[in-house]
This record gives sequence, C-alpha cells and structure tokens, in this order.
Amino acid sequence: MSGFSVTEPSKRQKWISGLLVISYALITIMPLLWIIGTGFKSPEDAISYPPKVIFEPSLEGYVNLFTTRTRITASMEGNLPPPDTWYEQIARNSGTIISGPSRYGQRFLNSVIIGFGSTFLAIFFGTLAAYAFSRFKIPIKDDLLFFILSTRMMPPIAVAIPMFLMFRQLGLNDTHLGMILLYTAVNLSLSVWLLKGFIDEIPFEYEEAALIDGYSRFQAFYKVVLPQAATGIASTAIFCLIFAWNEYAFAVLLTSGDAQTAPPFIPTIIGVGGKDWPAVAAGATIFLIPVMIFTILLRKHLLRGITFGAVRK
Repeated sequence: MSGFSVTEPSKRQKWISGLLVISYALITIMPLLWIIGTGFKSPEDAISYPPKVIFEPSLEGYVNLFTTRTRITASMEGNLPPPDTWYEQIARNSGTIISGPSRYGQRFLNSVIIGFGSTFLAIFFGTLAAYAFSRFKIPIKDDLLFFILSTRMMPPIAVAIPMFLMFRQLGLNDTHLGMILLYTAVNLSLSVWLLKGFIDEIPFEYEEAALIDGYSRFQAFYKVVLPQAATGIASTAIFCLIFAWNEYAFAVLLTSGDAQTAPPFIPTIIGVGGKDWPAVAAGATIFLIPVMIFTILLRKHLLRGITFGAVRK
C-alpha cells in the first residue's frame, strides 16, 4: 500500500511552502527595515545615490526629530561655549545649535490618547451592541446591521467637509474629545460586525446554565460571555487601533495644533536645508512601536481569532 497521504503534504510541498513564506516575509519587511535604517543615517547618506546599504550610524535624525535648531556660522560657533550634552554636540557638528524642543513628543502623545481612547470606546459599545444583535430578537435587525456596515462604505474624504462644519459648530475642532468621538463612530461598525460573529459562536446554553444558577442577564454576560469572547475582543481591538493610529485625512482637516496627531505632523518635518529624511524616518520608526507592542502582546488572541469558528462540530 502506498504511503501517500491526501492530507499530509510531501517534503517537496513543505519546502516550497516554506520558501514562499520566507520570501514573502522578506519582501514585506524590507520597507520597514529600510525606514529603520534611514533613521540612523546622516542627511547626506539618506539622499545618496546609489543608496547606501552600509553606512556609519548616526543619531542626528533622532536629535533633529525631538529638537528645533538654528543654523550658525563658523564665526558664531567660535563665540559659543562648548556643548554640554552629546545631542548638542551632534547639532554643533552639523552647523546648528538647539533652540528648543520640537512638537513631535506632544503629537505622539496625542496619537496615544486619541488612538487608545477611541479603541476602548469602540470595543466597549461594539461589544454591547454585538451582544444585543446576537442574543435578542430586534425588529429589522438585518436592516440595522446593514446600515451600521454602510458607514464603512464611503471614503473619509466624502464626509470630511460636513464633519468639519459640524465640529466647528459644536466647538470640537482640534480637540481630543472630538477626534476620539469621530474615530469611535468610524470604528463602531467594524467592532459590531466582528464581535457579533464571535459572540454568535458562543453557545447560548452557557448563558442559560448561568441564568438557571441565579445569575442576572448582566452577570451572565460579564462572567460567561466576555471571557469566551476575549479572543474576538482582542482581535477587534487591534484592527480598531490600527485604523485610529494611522488615520490621516480627518486628522489633517480637523486638527492643527492642540490635538494634532503624529501622521499629519511627520511629513512636515523640515530640516535646516530642506526635507530631513533621517528625522522623518526616525519619527515613523518611533510611531510604529506602540502598535507593534500592542499587537505582539495580543498576538495569540489574534491568531486564535482569525481561525475562530472555522471548524464546526
């Protein structure tokens, strides 16, 4: 009898699959590695042609990202006292002096507040709505679900002007509250639809048993459904955070100062001689870190969430 198996792939198929996965991983990670590397280049190396793969690392991009600088002449430099810190020395080596901090730190903090704040609200309200749609008989349920989904069908720019006029009338322009409410509203449809699918997969018999044991409906939801839906909640939170973290169109139109996030600020980083590409790359690298950490912490839930309900008994 032949040892061939319909379900077990051959060694050749495993090798080919492994090579394809590795090739795909290398291709997709190359732009990220290039951005990280550019952040450690000097401005000259960043724009050199052909591009430099091997270069002398420099922290000039990170110094330029977090500071504002003023160009000085050689005669002015001779009248200045020696630099007190390593970053002042880096600025002095490029013919500039540090005149103060940049606005990147505040813009990054705005992204953290707005991104995580809107994600929390979208998950909170989305979980409640998804549970209601999944467990209760609601008139015109299908129509309501389609209406909720339809809010994701239009590009943000299509409603940008009405949103701008509405925010100006309500005094929400350039405020953290306004951006959190906006991103919550946009992410709510995604969270409702994803979480409804996860809650549908949780057997209703678990709740019935809890209700028979004397639990209230809310206690059954909190102690039975939520732990079972933790995988779906984590997966949905990642997708909601990625949208709120990277959103650009609304951030450009509705913020300019106090509540401006990092995405519209990073492209405006200008060096003393033009566009400072190492500083732009450094800002992009730092901007990736919170979402990367958040995704790594929830990676097990994300992998389980993707395959949740794929196999039914």
